[in-house]
Amino acid sequence: MCGTLAQAEERALISFYGSGSVPSSPLMEVETAWCTGSDPPRQDLLAQLQQWWLREGDPDGVTMGDSLNNDQAGLSAAVSSCVSRLSLEEKQAEAASASPQRQHWTALDGDVSPSSSSSMTTKELQEYWRAVKSQRKPVKLLFEIPSTRTVEHYPSRYVVYKIVIIKSGSYDDKKVSIERRYTDFERLHQNLLKDFSEELEDLLFPRKRMTCNFTQENINERRMAFQEYLGTLYGMKCIRRSEAFMAFFTHPELKQAHGCLRGGQYVKALGLLVQINILQEKLTQHSPALRVPTLCALLVCHKDLEDITSACQVGEEALSLLARNKRHRYKCALLDTLVDLGYELGHDVTHLQDELSEIKEAQKMQTAQLSLKELVVQEFVD
Repeated sequence: MCGTLAQAEERALISFYGSGSVPSSPLMEVETAWCTGSDPPRQDLLAQLQQWWLREGDPDGVTMGDSLNNDQAGLSAAVSSCVSRLSLEEKQAEAASASPQRQHWTALDGDVSPSSSSSMTTKELQEYWRAVKSQRKPVKLLFEIPSTRTVEHYPSRYVVYKIVIIKSGSYDDKKVSIERRYTDFERLHQNLLKDFSEELEDLLFPRKRMTCNFTQENINERRMAFQEYLGTLYGMKCIRRSEAFMAFFTHPELKQAHGCLRGGQYVKALGLLVQINILQEKLTQHSPALRVPTLCALLVCHKDLEDITSACQVGEEALSLLARNKRHRYKCALLDTLVDLGYELGHDVTHLQDELSEIKEAQKMQTAQLSLKELVVQEFVD
């Protein structure tokens, strides 16, 4: 059984990544070891899986760290779930290839699949599986630095680079930009070197010159170099999913927004958070739940500005990102807030109350929990 599952996973990975580029996966080894009775340290298995999950990601967008418990049942369930999914895909692929008489397309779990009466040609089958594969690819981003400006605050002088983040492959009507200094790029590089020194050993960081740093020629040269630098970093999956990479694009503005929120400047905080949310939506395709704290901050701003409808909409979006995660630190407070908002809007909140009671009972919560606003204002406190 284990060998069959491992082979199914391997073939599914080949189909997904392309022949000759299958990543190293501990899942087959772990599943085999577990089923055959081998007993390597559980923490070691967990570490292998978490590292693989971080590096390669899961097509369903599930964060391994959010779904695994440090026990045999939790680990086995996570492995079985992943391998079962891959095995199902393999069976669908084999069924499609073995039945050239299929004629119709049917919906299966939201995807379009060949039905049992299809007469698809080999070319059509290839196009179909290519479409399936493309659905799982992360959104590709382009990083453009179209302009710079020189800032002078005596006695300091520095150049600020405007970075525009754009989805590639289709029209992006939500373009968002940020500004960063040379020192911000330098800090990013140093932080990445702590965890990815091998991956970055051949990547040259744009250096300053001893003289003439502020000539237009040198500024343009560094502007283009930084644009290429960001594109190269994003091309490495382990780096584009790292905390340091995402912090470079969002933390300065998040700190400013939360400072405004704590100071009661809700309109200003809201404007910043809307832009950050758009940016995070582009950067966190591998784990959308990373957007939850920002969405909850947006909810708090809307609520304090008495825009209850918008607050409820943002809260429901945040809750949808936590559908598989009952232990997220924001989950209970978010449900509690949505119940209150639902009452104000006259919505049926029975399902929210039931889910909240279920989580509290499972986690044996006896002490008072922090409110959503209390959780939000604690973020980015220096």
